[in-house]
Amino acid sequence: MNNFIDHKIIELGHWVVGFFDEYPLLKLVVQILLYTLPLMLSFMGAFAFSTWLERKGLARIQNRPGPNRVGIFGLLQPMADGIKMLLKEDIVPEESDKLFHLLAPVMLMVPAMIAIGFLPVGDGLNALPLDSAILFFFAIGSMNTIAVFMAGWSSRNKYSLLGGMRAVAQMISYEIPLVLSAVTVIMIAGSLNGQVIVASQQISGWVGSGDVVKEFFGQILGWHIFKPWGFAGFIFFFVAALAEANRSPFDLPEADSEIIAGHLTEYSGFKYAIFFIAEYISAFAIAGIAVTLFLGGWSGPILSGLPWFVIKLFSLFAVMIWIRGTLPRLRVDQLMGYAWKFLMPLAILNIFVAGFYYFAEQQWGTWVALIGGWIFGFGALQLAAKGLSRLNKSPLLKGKRVYQYAE
Repeated sequence: MNNFIDHKIIELGHWVVGFFDEYPLLKLVVQILLYTLPLMLSFMGAFAFSTWLERKGLARIQNRPGPNRVGIFGLLQPMADGIKMLLKEDIVPEESDKLFHLLAPVMLMVPAMIAIGFLPVGDGLNALPLDSAILFFFAIGSMNTIAVFMAGWSSRNKYSLLGGMRAVAQMISYEIPLVLSAVTVIMIAGSLNGQVIVASQQISGWVGSGDVVKEFFGQILGWHIFKPWGFAGFIFFFVAALAEANRSPFDLPEADSEIIAGHLTEYSGFKYAIFFIAEYISAFAIAGIAVTLFLGGWSGPILSGLPWFVIKLFSLFAVMIWIRGTLPRLRVDQLMGYAWKFLMPLAILNIFVAGFYYFAEQQWGTWVALIGGWIFGFGALQLAAKGLSRLNKSPLLKGKRVYQYAE
């Protein structure tokens, strides 16, 4: 049965809350805990597993074993790392601003945990079910910029300050194409509510029709990624998301070969661990919103709901691991130029492509809109990408490359 797991979770929550009907204040506290605690514990568990998964994945890409000593297949390595971080000494520079040095990791962690509350992880499963949840998600996520710069500035270290400045420039620059890519989905769905956006990616005439084949494909073919503007928007969104989450190849604020560890240089012990946790939680949150906007959210064939959301979330995270293991880090000028000179113009053009698709669908039907959108809309994006690539190419790199080898 579709959404069976989600409905059982909701029923279990109502059953637990029912015990406290005679105590309104206590009932409110229990409701808050039931909304937030399972989500926080789940994502903390996902963080622990993902650190093991990433280390194993990178090890396989680089032809080495990875964690294999603590527990079966090294599965207890995250626990060992956590104990190590708890026992390590917290060293604070003497000249640092100790208050802000302490508050920076907390300010980074809190918005990341709040952001995951806006994700529709299942049918009716929302910790913060707001009609403008997508707007609040991006608003809360932008607070990360302040926390990272606070860490760099309060450390009283030139490398930390440079890392913080890099982070501010990078995160502000890539927030623009990130939000512009999401605008196309909001235009088509006509809502800022995550549950409504997920529902808009189901073919309503097929879902619930009773036909097994239509039921199956009705949960898949409506995903926005299968539409020309949605496919392009997903690419733009995912690239900008990598930069927002400081993932490779956009991890310049922590470039160890240039500025030691950037804004993390003067952090150690559990404070460093909090930064590490917040970075992973942010990566999960932004991957979760990508799943919601472009990949149908929790919808899927056979057993729709929470299992599909988890599968899609970890699939995107696996792509992040793959990218980290294969692509080199960009230079700072390449990073900034790519955001302003390439990604942002294409994201703006994609809004017009989405508008063309919408009105074509209203006038001539879905199939005409799909064919016209892929031919004209996606074709225009490809031509614009080639033109921008040629326009932004350095004069030193024009023409055929000539390679010289030592004699």
